[in-house]
Amino acid sequence: MIPSGSEKPRRVLVTGGAGFIGSAVIRLIIAETDWHVLNVDKLTYAGSLDTLSGVQADPRYSFVRADIGDGPAIARLLKRFAPDIVLNLAAESHVDRSIDGPAAFVETNVLGTFTLLEAVRAYWDGLSGTARDRFRFHHVSTDEVFGSLGPDGHFDESSPYRPNSPYSASKAASDHFVRAWHRTYGLPAIISHCSNNYGPFQFPEKLIPLTILNALEGKPLPVYGTGLNVRDWLFVDDHARALLRIATAGTPGETYGIGGAAERTNLEVVKEVCAILDDLLPSSPHRPHARLITFVADRPGHDARYAIDSAKLRGSLGWQPREDFYSGLAKTVRWYLANRAWWQDIRTGRYGGERLGLAAS
Repeated sequence: MIPSGSEKPRRVLVTGGAGFIGSAVIRLIIAETDWHVLNVDKLTYAGSLDTLSGVQADPRYSFVRADIGDGPAIARLLKRFAPDIVLNLAAESHVDRSIDGPAAFVETNVLGTFTLLEAVRAYWDGLSGTARDRFRFHHVSTDEVFGSLGPDGHFDESSPYRPNSPYSASKAASDHFVRAWHRTYGLPAIISHCSNNYGPFQFPEKLIPLTILNALEGKPLPVYGTGLNVRDWLFVDDHARALLRIATAGTPGETYGIGGAAERTNLEVVKEVCAILDDLLPSSPHRPHARLITFVADRPGHDARYAIDSAKLRGSLGWQPREDFYSGLAKTVRWYLANRAWWQDIRTGRYGGERLGLAAS
């Protein structure tokens, strides 16, 4: 358990808490702290309260359906719940969807973040004493705001912003607003940038769950272009622990990079998923699952490589990932095999595995 020391238990308002990363943070808070958490989520297509079924009965957890773009609603929740930390994970977050429909990304990631910042600033201005001193606004961003790396080097906290997709541009804009609200108004805000997350409860439009589920069904495993685009992979529970560490021990005005030190090409990731499935499902009619790999037209503007240097986070705050890529991937595959009811509802309703981002392909 993460101790609260002699202080009263913290109160954390998590926006986007029904999403993949947000739900992992909430599950961690309930499992390993004595804190109280309010989940504020709009419940768009990728958000589901099923991700939180294990904590919904806990008296320290509560949920309100609300949009971060609704300033009056957020102001009422801040006043009622009185958080010590606001952890902003509310975002539209899929590059391919942003190519087809960028307006929703601007609305939520830019205008929504601005509206949230204004409500949080008004709330913080009304605090005093210890409550004011220990309040933090933690904005969760992505390594994609930095653009594309060459074959060498890593992004770090000083990397320039060079977003290449509507999604990453919207997140870059939100980062700039957060930084400006800290510098201009003194809001005790922190920004973190993470690498690609994976793990249980991830919506199956993303590479790893899409590969797992398509392989189970004997469907093609789509790999964009040559499959040589490189990503640094981070197990979602390790990311959740980093976020709580930054929110409680990070320095306002600072940014922190969170990476898993697990670079893989997309093709390598798909092949590793296939190898794990081959081992776990010896009687599958689709073995070897790698024969299902199908190369498809590349994503427009597909960044070649991302990788984050987490030295600052590791050195100053003592964070270390608990999973390497193989152990985390094996846990992830086993989870999807054991939780068919969760993803079958999605596959038969909200998302059936179709290709996204076709407008420019």
